[in-house]
Amino acid sequence: MEEDHILIKRYLDGDDNSLKMLIEKYTSSVYNFTSRFVKDAQRDDITQEVFIKVWKKLGSFDFEKSQFKTWLFTIARNTITDHLRKRKIIFFSSLDKDEENFGDTIEDETILPDEALQKLQDKELLNKVLNELKEDHRAVLMLHYQEDMNFREIGDVLGKPMNTVKSYHQRALIILRKQLE
Repeated sequence: MEEDHILIKRYLDGDDNSLKMLIEKYTSSVYNFTSRFVKDAQRDDITQEVFIKVWKKLGSFDFEKSQFKTWLFTIARNTITDHLRKRKIIFFSSLDKDEENFGDTIEDETILPDEALQKLQDKELLNKVLNELKEDHRAVLMLHYQEDMNFREIGDVLGKPMNTVKSYHQRALIILRKQLE
């Protein structure tokens, strides 16, 4: 993530293009993370709000305390939580079927129609099971497998101890295995 630090330093030194590059690098990741918890246009608004907060707070980012990605996803998580509290939403929504999601895989043009149908059904089942997980369990899986964060980084994002994150991860995998059998 040294590239992130270089871009941040350049931005703080007056290079506005560096901020644009940083935002472009993470927009789809933040959008996909947001999509697991909110629907429709709200995803766009929340993603934009996250990057506005990043822009406003970038001068206070401490390179010594955390990686930029961890800091960014903490802001995303808090923004989503604030949004859901304002709307008093208790249950979380799934992605629309046509959006990128946790179960996406690399498309293979050589797949036969029957195999493609099976993959689609498997993906839909995986999304259904993921959406039935508790919010924290789902977030741990997404951050670990989709964003390649380690348990310590996920703990920083969620504000949970590393051992709690590991426990959430294990429980989520057990639930997934049972549901997918």
